[in-house]
Amino acid sequence: MMRFSTLLKHPADWMTGKGADNAVVLTSRIRLARNLAGVPFPGWAKKAQREEVLEKLRPTIEGLSCMKDGFSKSLDSLSSVQKQVMVERHLISREHAARGEGSAAVIERRQSVAVMLNEEDHLRMQAIRPGLDLSEAYETLNRFDDEVAEAVEYAFDPELGYLTTCPTNLGTGMRASSMLHLPALVISDQIGQVLQAVGKIGLAVRGIFGEGTESLGNLFQISNQSTLGESEATILRRLERVIAQVAKHERNAREKLLEDDPEMVSDKIGRGYGVLKHAWIIDSKEALNHLSLLRLGGDLGFLPPETVAMCDELLMEIQPAHLQIHSGRKLAPEERDAIRAEIIRSRLQSLEPPDIGKIKKPGGDDDASPDLGIA
Repeated sequence: MMRFSTLLKHPADWMTGKGADNAVVLTSRIRLARNLAGVPFPGWAKKAQREEVLEKLRPTIEGLSCMKDGFSKSLDSLSSVQKQVMVERHLISREHAARGEGSAAVIERRQSVAVMLNEEDHLRMQAIRPGLDLSEAYETLNRFDDEVAEAVEYAFDPELGYLTTCPTNLGTGMRASSMLHLPALVISDQIGQVLQAVGKIGLAVRGIFGEGTESLGNLFQISNQSTLGESEATILRRLERVIAQVAKHERNAREKLLEDDPEMVSDKIGRGYGVLKHAWIIDSKEALNHLSLLRLGGDLGFLPPETVAMCDELLMEIQPAHLQIHSGRKLAPEERDAIRAEIIRSRLQSLEPPDIGKIKKPGGDDDASPDLGIA
């Protein structure tokens, strides 16, 4: 199986947006929650029961075709920093990272499929794709889920569907979400109105690391809240429609900002570039907010288009646990801030200042704000 150092060395396709339009919608993720029939769920299980489930499930998952040469580790064999790196890469949850004996993570080599064993449920499986591609992520995970179902019996009720620890996951057991970069809606003070509209139609909006986290770097996660009483196809159709509308709204906001106040846009991107290029101490929050502006500059033509992928890689590399792995030791917060600034300066070394003369209009349309009132 793959070593942790190898996992770390290779960014996933979805992290760099390969082959996808990810200027606004960075990633699409599908997660399925499943439990085995006839055994207590992880929260109720004794340690011996959790270990018994793990002994049964882990070889099953490792043996699936897509997991060939993948990564597989029990959580008690990983350091807290290694587990935090996996949280920063969205491969395991913060709750899973807090667990040890009787829990494990199995991750496909390209990191597009990841499985948490004995988190809140026996199985939490996810597939991630770059851009707005929930359907493809679902198809990938559905095939994977079918393979697992051939080897084990799931806890399933004919009326309630898949049985899960948390009632909000009953039914399909599916959470679908996309990560969106919405700087223009934030700058133009429209973000509250848009997110309120999304909330009114039963979708959840969260921060960069999911439930209970704040939005940093103008990144927002939009996901379904209900999993019971609707088919996967219905949930996905509604979510894709809303996310496409929010992305269109962001595109229009970018175009309007350029038309109404190009100096202000130029100033924000120029300041972001200046700070990142010359800062010697920078914390996570400030770095993410300036990288958000650099990313916007890459999309609008102020900076080369490859700036977008560079920013996405940096978003991951400058997270606290990644910095500690990079340095090979535990770092005090002020040391992290200095190393973070050094990594960013080094990556931006060959990036020329924003070219204000090359501003292009983003590919939005001339409509006013799109209607978000989806039934």
